[in-house]
Amino acid sequence: MRTVVTWTVVAAGSAGLAAGSLYAVGMPDASGGGQQATLAGDQATRPTNASAAALAAKLADRLGRRTAGAYLDSAGRPVVTVTNTRDAAMVRAAGAVAKATRTSPATLNRITTTLARTTRGIPGTAFAVDPATSKVTVWTDESVTGTRMATVRRMAGQMGPAVKMDRIPGRLRTFALGGDAIFGESARCSLGFNVKRGDQNFFLTAGHCGNVVRAWTADQQGNQALGTTVESSFPGDDFALVQTDQAGEGAVNLYNGQQQDITQAGDPVAGQRVSRSGSTTGLRSGSVTAVNATVNYPEGTVTGTIQTNVCAEPGDSGGSLFSGNTALGLTSGGSGDCQSGGVTFFQPVTEPLKAFGASVT
Repeated sequence: MRTVVTWTVVAAGSAGLAAGSLYAVGMPDASGGGQQATLAGDQATRPTNASAAALAAKLADRLGRRTAGAYLDSAGRPVVTVTNTRDAAMVRAAGAVAKATRTSPATLNRITTTLARTTRGIPGTAFAVDPATSKVTVWTDESVTGTRMATVRRMAGQMGPAVKMDRIPGRLRTFALGGDAIFGESARCSLGFNVKRGDQNFFLTAGHCGNVVRAWTADQQGNQALGTTVESSFPGDDFALVQTDQAGEGAVNLYNGQQQDITQAGDPVAGQRVSRSGSTTGLRSGSVTAVNATVNYPEGTVTGTIQTNVCAEPGDSGGSLFSGNTALGLTSGGSGDCQSGGVTFFQPVTEPLKAFGASVT
């Protein structure tokens, strides 16, 4: 079941802010020390593996149920898992590396279907297929202990060697906290991407933000109207659509005085270098560790997410995940922080764009 909240549209002004910067008060800047991401040779803005990742994702989508997924290896090459010689030849002809999957996609699908049913009532758990090992990884955070941990271990053991377990430090949570000073009713979040549907202007943010915030402003005092939530989906998904009167910039705030133009949307693969922009911790970079992951928050389950080792903190919810000029996702939640590190899950941006019939500006 997916909760969808629909609001009556109310006209609102827009400050036309760049994606990733919902407001302009108390933001990290270049002098913020640990609050500022380090760009390794402009890697965050011009990643060398963007085209390889796009090719891998395209081939995996073409193979559908005949693949366990795709990823980038340590050399940055696109690798696609296959089950037969004909598909292997197609993958090689397209310029990618074909790798025979050790566990059949059908078996992996049965495992994830079972886990979706059995872990739904256990917050602090998540799982996804790891195409590099042809196994399903099950994550548990520090809140999963005692009988609940024993239950997860028993389920994993019953599924055999195709399942591996991993411990996540901290606790999984959505990155918006009630009373955390958002510029809305009850939480502070971040703008994801400015989008258009026909001649109408909108922006995307997290659904767990859109469920509780109707009228958005660009300042904490509520004097600079930004827009109005018109559709929101959480749990199940984690995205919301906010209508504005003015078109926002098709760019992401890099929190160093620069912006990254966003010209398209796409789907990532494991191993791809990515960056995240958010109003609490600015720009942070890392890698995709899994796609199509399911995460069980205390507030509910979100499926089909992008898992990364990019850190995030409360208030970053809804912020932009991107690679070069390609929009990838919206910050959902995770564990840890940007001092000790953490795990963050993102809502793929292609899903709300399709659902709303919108496109990035």
